[in-house]
Amino acid sequence: MASEGDEKDDEQGAGGASGSADTAGTAGTVSAAAAADAARPAGGESVRVDSWIWSVRLVKTRSMGATACRGGHVRVNGERVKPAYAVRAGDEVRLRQAGGRERIVVVKRVIRKRVGAPVAAECYVDNSPPPPPREAVAPAGVRDRGAGRPTKRDRREMERLRGVGGPGGGPADSPEGP
Repeated sequence: MASEGDEKDDEQGAGGASGSADTAGTAGTVSAAAAADAARPAGGESVRVDSWIWSVRLVKTRSMGATACRGGHVRVNGERVKPAYAVRAGDEVRLRQAGGRERIVVVKRVIRKRVGAPVAAECYVDNSPPPPPREAVAPAGVRDRGAGRPTKRDRREMERLRGVGGPGGGPADSPEGP
């Protein structure tokens, strides 16, 4: 535990508040790069895929990374992988996230410890398609506070507005039909 306190003192001293804004930013970047190098495994070792996607901030927790692997949401070089799969530099990792968005990243640097977001972004090349514009996503039905659950009629109206097909309330049942 003493080494963690020493590292914090070193980071504060390197990027410290006593220097000017230019030197503080440069020193902070240097210490961040040093932190990433310290997080790198020794020699040519590899890192578990669940740990790597957590350390580069693609998922919030390592257990979420392991759950995504077990659920088949993580692919490395086109193959579904288990959480303990060893990821190496040059591998293509595909992660399907909530909302149907898929992140496609190529591993540049293998790290085993979680680092800051700017440093984490340097550890991979993001080849993900851009997210859909907010206007293209149908807004969820907004109800007044205290209005209670929607009735069956309300639900059918919301589905009709969204264009969701269902029994008795989709575009297939429009009055223009035969």
